[in-house]
Amino acid sequence: MRISVDPAACDGFGYCAELVPELMALDEWGFPVVSQHEVPGELLDAARQAARACPRRALLLAGPSRRS
Repeated sequence: MRISVDPAACDGFGYCAELVPELMALDEWGFPVVSQHEVPGELLDAARQAARACPRRALLLAGPSRRS
C-alpha cells in the first residue's frame, strides 16, 4: 500500500502525523509531509486508522502500483 496527502483537501489538523509519525511529519505551517510513501505491513493498521481519522479525508491509501 502507498500513502499520500491531497494538499487541496488538507486543512492541517495534524492527526495523521500523530497517528503514524513513522510515515508523516508536519511542516512549519502544520501541514503533513509524507516521509515514506510505501506503508510497511506493520504500520498498515495505523495508516488505515489515520486515513479514517482525517476530518477532510485528505489522507489517501492506495494498493500497490502495477508496473509493466
